[in-house]
Amino acid sequence: MAAKRDYYEVLGVDKNADEKAIKSAYRKKAIQYHPDKNPGDKEAEEKFKEAAEAYDVLSNPDKRAKYDQFGHDMGPQGFPGGGGFHAGGFSMEDIFSQFGDIFGGAFGNMGGFESAGGRIRRRQRRGTDLRIKIKLTLEEIATGVTKTLKIPTLVKCSYCNGTGAKDGTAYTTCPTCNGSGTVIRQQQTMFGISQSAVECPQCHGEGRIITEKCGHCHGEGVVRQEETVSFSIPAGVQDGQTLTMRGKGNAATRGGANGDLLIVIEEIKHPELIRDGNDVIYNLMLDIPTAVLGGAVEVPTITGRARLKIPAGTQPGKVLRLRGKGLPSTDGYGTGDELINVMVYIPEKLTDDERSAIEGLRGKPDMTPDDSTKNRIFSKLRHIFE
Repeated sequence: MAAKRDYYEVLGVDKNADEKAIKSAYRKKAIQYHPDKNPGDKEAEEKFKEAAEAYDVLSNPDKRAKYDQFGHDMGPQGFPGGGGFHAGGFSMEDIFSQFGDIFGGAFGNMGGFESAGGRIRRRQRRGTDLRIKIKLTLEEIATGVTKTLKIPTLVKCSYCNGTGAKDGTAYTTCPTCNGSGTVIRQQQTMFGISQSAVECPQCHGEGRIITEKCGHCHGEGVVRQEETVSFSIPAGVQDGQTLTMRGKGNAATRGGANGDLLIVIEEIKHPELIRDGNDVIYNLMLDIPTAVLGGAVEVPTITGRARLKIPAGTQPGKVLRLRGKGLPSTDGYGTGDELINVMVYIPEKLTDDERSAIEGLRGKPDMTPDDSTKNRIFSKLRHIFE
């Protein structure tokens, strides 16, 4: 199977292209390869789908950020819709559903119905998405966690089976569209005459008219109630990352597909550790004797405390490393480190005995750095600020 082409290459835009440039480039590609302009041309149809797939990713800030980081293998598997990205399998119906915002109906995207090469399809009604924020500790992010929450949501009315009609039967076939939900009209487009299906003005695309509304949902087909939802959050997620559970959002009024549940990650700051990607940083303050003579200290890690050996002559700004003590990568490959940033405490007040001891060291050959030592220390410190 041929390798997927880079999405920026597909649309012919630079990787720094803004939303307007991406939209404009997609419009040109869509016009060039549109099925009505290239009837029976399978190659043009594939390029048409390829351009739509690229636009679907690059026009969405979250998807684009993941694509820029991971390419076509966008993240871990295992979380429904929140892991690896699979953009393939775009149907023509999916593609034409994009056109309302981009082309203003120029391709027959009218009232929820699409026309592609003379084939008329009706888009399914869809419920709205739900968005929740989940606070996670660094410890939970390191291992992954399963959460169970009660979420207020719209669900299908059980008394009318989501129809909105009393007992699910109090409706009649729409006389205007004879139950199809559509009426056919033709319009002149840049490709010639295009036939499209538009929403029936009497039944609003439902194909039937309610004669008596359900008393429990008042004809809406949905009711509000608390739903218990359990979901697993993979290890290594980032602050602000959004995970998606397909079909766990609000039910659609009077039938259709449920919306999605969007889970936004909020990382709780650790009291001692600072996250830097998959690494964590700890600022270690040493006393002068330990920095000079060496020794052993305890430092916090995500999983507890670890004993760390301090070499004699450790300089301020030196970075020590605990390998594998950071966070796992979301793609399942590798784990970050814990970086120990060394600082040395200089006392501001001294007793007479302490002052006398330090005065006795003043001017000693090993207490004063020579030029080579200065250069070596300054070279290391310079990297901190670059």
